[in-house]
Amino acid sequence: MRFGVVVFPGSNCEQDVMHALCFLGYDAGYVWHQDTDLAGYDALVLPGGFSYGDYLRCGAVARFSPVMNEVIRYADSGRPVIGICNGFQILTEAHLLPGALLRNAGLKFICEKLPLRVEQSVCKWVDRAPGTVVELPINHNEGNFICDGETLKRIEDKGQIVLRYCEQDGLRRADGSAPNGAFDDIAGICNEAGNVFGLMPHPERVVDGISGDTDGVAFFQAIVAYALSVRAA
Repeated sequence: MRFGVVVFPGSNCEQDVMHALCFLGYDAGYVWHQDTDLAGYDALVLPGGFSYGDYLRCGAVARFSPVMNEVIRYADSGRPVIGICNGFQILTEAHLLPGALLRNAGLKFICEKLPLRVEQSVCKWVDRAPGTVVELPINHNEGNFICDGETLKRIEDKGQIVLRYCEQDGLRRADGSAPNGAFDDIAGICNEAGNVFGLMPHPERVVDGISGDTDGVAFFQAIVAYALSVRAA
């Protein structure tokens, strides 16, 4: 099992991801944004950061990096891709995931650990039962997920909403539990096939127990069996 961690100019969480994967016992390698050969990887991670300085829009320039044409082909073939924070923004810009990420409500950078509720979804990256509350850190300025009403209904009906911001008891406030103003408290979504997953929280930062939590482990372990089955097909 080998993960590829895609690095763009301005990425700054690639080493966090690499540490998490190696800690969990997986082989992993960096994929430079100009690389066009992804054949040696069973799963791809687009890490957080500020690719190309967030010029124009977060992820807007990274979307046109040479590697992204291959990432799109890779995803379309059914192989697993996860985008974390800036990686999520890049996936929406590449139209691998619906919606967009805007500036946080209140126009302030947010850095804190928050409860999130696992939803009933088709996502291959999560093995927690629907309704499970996990705690993951967020660290972003543009995490305000938005989409139109038709898109929201479609992703709800097709089981593409994977994570929602919530309270400690798993319930959501009537005025919204998302600190960034995200529409319908959405923190993470996947594509219809479930192999492409984007989320604003950082699971890679809570795998080794140093912070006291290991809720991020499930976001990487769950994909291994699926990735190996795709490779064997």
